[in-house]
Amino acid sequence: MKRIVVKIGSNILADERDGLDAGKVASIASDVAAVHDSGYDVVVVSSGAIAAGMGKLGLKEKPKDIKLKQAAAAAGQSILMWAYERSFATYGKKVAQVLLTREDLSDRKRYINSKNTLLTLLSFRLVPVINENDTVATDEIKFGDNDNLASLVASLVEAERLIILSDVDGLFTEDPRHSSRARLIRRVDDITPEIEKTAGSAGSIIGTGGMYSKVLAAKRAVTHGIIVHIISGRKAGLLPSLMEGVNHGTLFVPKTEKMSSRKGWIAYGSRSKGSLVIDDGAVKALVERGKSLLPSGIVSVEGNFDTGDAVYCRDIKGNRIAKGLTNYSSSEIERIKGRKTSEIENTLGYKYSDEAIHRDNLVLL
Repeated sequence: MKRIVVKIGSNILADERDGLDAGKVASIASDVAAVHDSGYDVVVVSSGAIAAGMGKLGLKEKPKDIKLKQAAAAAGQSILMWAYERSFATYGKKVAQVLLTREDLSDRKRYINSKNTLLTLLSFRLVPVINENDTVATDEIKFGDNDNLASLVASLVEAERLIILSDVDGLFTEDPRHSSRARLIRRVDDITPEIEKTAGSAGSIIGTGGMYSKVLAAKRAVTHGIIVHIISGRKAGLLPSLMEGVNHGTLFVPKTEKMSSRKGWIAYGSRSKGSLVIDDGAVKALVERGKSLLPSGIVSVEGNFDTGDAVYCRDIKGNRIAKGLTNYSSSEIERIKGRKTSEIENTLGYKYSDEAIHRDNLVLL
């Protein structure tokens, strides 16, 4: 399958004083069109609506008030899409706007609908341009940043690669903007806590993420067997060159054991509605023996959730061990926690399953 997702941040497309840079949009469209012409399906995940709308509303810095953010997004999204429409048309390409919120991917039915829509657009050789629907998104339904959204989209469309365009050349040992000793890390085989620490957590006046969010996005994507690159988005021609086999930026090597699309959705797409605190025996059963979670291993219940909702499994110390889809509601688990499977029916008056969470619906974190 020849399919890639290209993520473009606000820092690449916009200037904090002048708003959207149409010339930069045109340059990126040229590179994406070249890759598209080589036979790849390309999905673009693009920030920039709020930055574009800032100029339209006369704002000098990124708004902090949610109403102003939503207004800027509404004002800027049309500017952003028109820039893409015009730029891609130069190369005979057609684009399609897709706006998503967190709920579109956390709900299983909407997740499948989103996937079907995107695959249909790709079958017509269109270039979907995806952005978070900032006009209606609130903190409760936001992805957090478009790096996270891009990693979810890459899994959604079963992409071969996720390519994140950054305002630096890749992941460095230190921040290259502040240290002359910084060295580019060309390859990352395993995203360890040390690698995450190296990425830091800096953002900017225009963007919401930083290198840290890009590394977290890479961490999610590689579990699906997706190759991830972080390269400079400020240098024209790197994207086609990369797809021709030339090394640029930082390569994140995918996991050899690919997580299924469904389990990937459970781990990263679904929204947790609560937690089950489990004892040491249950932790061992899940992690070492690959077992399902039984009611007998549950110590306490946090949150309110229904049957089929996603919940975290935490150990006594609060560490997240796993995430899964529960067979019982929070009120039901409160009644059967610590009990043997043979006691479930006598306690509730019925029994859906022997397991609180079946192994097939459970992902170790």
